[in-house]
Amino acid sequence: MSAPVNSSSVITQEQIPQDIPLRAESSPSSLGVFSQSKPLTLGVELELQLVNTHDYDLTPYAEDMLRLMSKIDLPGSVVPEMTSGMIEISTDVCNTWDEALDQLSKIRDALVKCADKLNIAVVGGGTHPFQQWHQRRIYDKPRFHELSALYGYLTKQFTIFGQHVHVGCPDADSALYTLHCMSRYIPHFIALAASSPYVQGHDTAFDSARLNSVFAFPLSGRAPCILTWTEFEAYFDKMTRTGVVKSMKDFYWDIRPKPEYGTIEVRVFDTPLTVERAAALAGYVQCLAAWFQAERPFTPTEDDYLVYSYNRFQACRFGLDAVYVDPPTGDHLPLREHIMATMDQLAPYAEKCGATQALSMLRSEVNDNRNDARWLRERQSQERLLGEVIRQAAQRFRGQKT
Repeated sequence: MSAPVNSSSVITQEQIPQDIPLRAESSPSSLGVFSQSKPLTLGVELELQLVNTHDYDLTPYAEDMLRLMSKIDLPGSVVPEMTSGMIEISTDVCNTWDEALDQLSKIRDALVKCADKLNIAVVGGGTHPFQQWHQRRIYDKPRFHELSALYGYLTKQFTIFGQHVHVGCPDADSALYTLHCMSRYIPHFIALAASSPYVQGHDTAFDSARLNSVFAFPLSGRAPCILTWTEFEAYFDKMTRTGVVKSMKDFYWDIRPKPEYGTIEVRVFDTPLTVERAAALAGYVQCLAAWFQAERPFTPTEDDYLVYSYNRFQACRFGLDAVYVDPPTGDHLPLREHIMATMDQLAPYAEKCGATQALSMLRSEVNDNRNDARWLRERQSQERLLGEVIRQAAQRFRGQKT
């Protein structure tokens, strides 16, 4: 039964404290200088679910997990996320996908040990299949409370779980070029990582329903087709003068530049069910970036984005069975075929990046038409109980065969 609404807890716009950025104050650009980074280096972030071991619903144990994890010497970081049934882990800067896998595996093993002490479990996946958003608690951190005051119920509905991949770029203009080239391959990333078919106890018929929750936020979608940093700075200055944004964090784009790191950040992946898949997906991003930066195979244009939303929807809805519309030609073909042809083209760069095994792993799953969304649906068809599916997903995250 739903909890009663306490009308005294409902925040109106007039009640929001003045320091909460409903409108950013007009100020000089806070975009900053595009930092130097080693080209093609990687950073991986994963948002993870914390579930109880009774019915495998989300459980508000983030603070306890962070306290235990803070005592362990590990690469990367473990930080809170919007609601208290989730945490985010991230690697340090990595040179290769297997270095990222090594770091993610060490963090994963530590998470599992800490979770066992608390009698909870850690799970991947882009959505929790049956959690109820109104039961979530905002994590006690000023920024999260500010966002909750601004966005209302959307903040709790943002209890979704994604993987972000940073890739290093040699300079700011190269970053924007790489970003817009990468946009053609957003459907690949969505379909390969899709792991969110269930929401609020129902099969959504989407392989990746998680991204539908992102659309509700202002400034989601894709970056403007700007190819020089000078022009991008001018765009950012215009946006700050409108009072709509204060920093790059206010943009919820599918890919965004991160000038403080000298990277671009790909943000469309659902969190996979295993760290091995997460690392392999990072390797795929790295190979694409290596190709773009070495060969400059095409010049992105605004017309590339004519089919962007359609391709994105197809990948979210149908996963590896989606139709892909090629931006320059308008040809329609199975997304699976486009992924396989791209991986063939990337073979030399996979070898240079040490990512041949990563692409081989993904290629095998494309051949078998298997992503994590399909795994979750197969388990549900067998078990007829989403709690049991999550229990098995927790075992899968630990590295155990299920």
